[in-house]
This record gives sequence, structure tokens and C-alpha cells, in this order.
Amino acid sequence: MASTKLNRLTGKNYRLPTEAEWEYAAGGGSTNRTKWAGTNSESSLGSYAWYNGNSNNQTHAVGTKSPNGLGLYDMSGNVWEWCRDWYGDYSSGGQSNPQGPGPASGSTRVNRGGGWDDDPSDCRAANRCTDTPDTRLMGLGFRVALAP
Repeated sequence: MASTKLNRLTGKNYRLPTEAEWEYAAGGGSTNRTKWAGTNSESSLGSYAWYNGNSNNQTHAVGTKSPNGLGLYDMSGNVWEWCRDWYGDYSSGGQSNPQGPGPASGSTRVNRGGGWDDDPSDCRAANRCTDTPDTRLMGLGFRVALAP
């Protein structure tokens, strides 16, 4: 696993973000929440994200669009990003840092953010998708979180 090597090389504890951590970061934190990473307006999405309306059917270097309110780049569009949660339905009640069925169960993992070939609706911070852990796609990537 890539994070194991990174952790060994740096002496720090990096991991994939949980789905809830990813959505919190993409939406701009606890204040000034946005529908997409950086904006609530579909007409300004192109300033923050690479999606099927502006990507020329390819990925782009990270940081070539504007960051969201937390200073994070490309959380909407460009590539779908793996989360560490197994995919599962959310319960209907309120939740704090919800996770899928559990870290040791499931057959598919969550990915978030939408990609360069997706419609704006697929790039919303709240949108979720799923793939098996062995899936390898040109439009699927990851970012790491630094655990305390």
C-alpha cells in the first residue's frame, strides 16, 4: 500500500480520508459550505473544476484551477478520489463523521469528486460513487490525509 511506504519514509501517519472528511474538505469546512468545491454556482464551476464541459477529455495538472475555501485544489472534477470507507447506505438520522458498513467489511469502496468526463451534477461535493478496490481507471486517483 502506498501510504505504508509514505509513512515509513516520512515517519508520519498518512491515510486515505474517510468519506465524511473528504466531503467536509471539498465543501469548504464548517462555514461557507458550497455545493461544488469552491462554488455554489454551476456557471462558475469551470473556475474550480475540470469536468466534461471544459476538460478536453483529459486530466489536468493539479492546481491549475482556483482552490476551494480551505485552499484545496481539484476536489471537484479532474479525477474521482478514493476514500477509505467501504460503500454502504447512510442511516436516516443525523450523523457525525459517518462511515460505511465498517473498515473490515464490504466489497466496494467509496470514491468522491467526479472526474474530467463527468457532468457538473457528478462533481458535487455530496455525490458518491463506488468501485472495487482493484479498479484502475484513468479518471480515478487519491489524495492522502495526515492523521494526528
